[in-house]
Amino acid sequence: MKRIKEIIIGIIFILVVGSIIFFIYRGEGGRNKELARRISELSPRGGPPETIDGLRRAIALYEEQIERNVREGAQTGVYWKILAVRLADRNMHNDALAALERAIYFNSQDPALYNLTGVSAGYVAKSIVGFSANAEREREHFFKLSESAYLRAIELDNTYTRPMYGLAVLYTFELDRPEEAIPYLERNLRIHPSDIPAMFVLARAFYMTGGFSQAIELYERIISRTRDKNIIAEAMNNIDIVRGLLYE
Repeated sequence: MKRIKEIIIGIIFILVVGSIIFFIYRGEGGRNKELARRISELSPRGGPPETIDGLRRAIALYEEQIERNVREGAQTGVYWKILAVRLADRNMHNDALAALERAIYFNSQDPALYNLTGVSAGYVAKSIVGFSANAEREREHFFKLSESAYLRAIELDNTYTRPMYGLAVLYTFELDRPEEAIPYLERNLRIHPSDIPAMFVLARAFYMTGGFSQAIELYERIISRTRDKNIIAEAMNNIDIVRGLLYE
């Protein structure tokens, strides 16, 4: 009989607590559904609070802890980002990649982190010159990492021209896929029409794919957009080279 009484009391307790939680869900529009699952960890006695005020206090406490952890996590991500930039500036790109991986862990939606990853991974790939038997596989891995990082940066911000340029350089000069570089460079120049480095790479991509006339037009545009004598001389020399192929 005593056992049955205990079971009945237990059922009544569960129904009461369930009713309280349901009331809070309705009053808060369901905002605290996920939080309520963790209430038992915050209750002084290790169980659900027995009053509405107790439940609200527990939720408020949990939200405060979460907000504090979020702030601390965001700050930690900033530190990793700063460290990665400083390491990359010193050409310590392997270490920079390790720092960037941590920074992305704390902020996976920052396109700048993926752009920096693309840059450093490209440098690491080019630095592998055959010290190990797996050198070719390692080089391929880092080139793929560079490509995927640039693509992710562009996916997150389709007006961010740095990864467009970096990806185009990768396709044109490292992976021998210049035809894939062209649309990214054209998009880059639609956003920044006077981006001379992008014009040079696009002209090279056209040259490599047989678009000699387009390449010459770009070199002429470069000449019209700058007063730098070295840039003008380089563009004119490239025009001579392309015309030699065009009319041979």
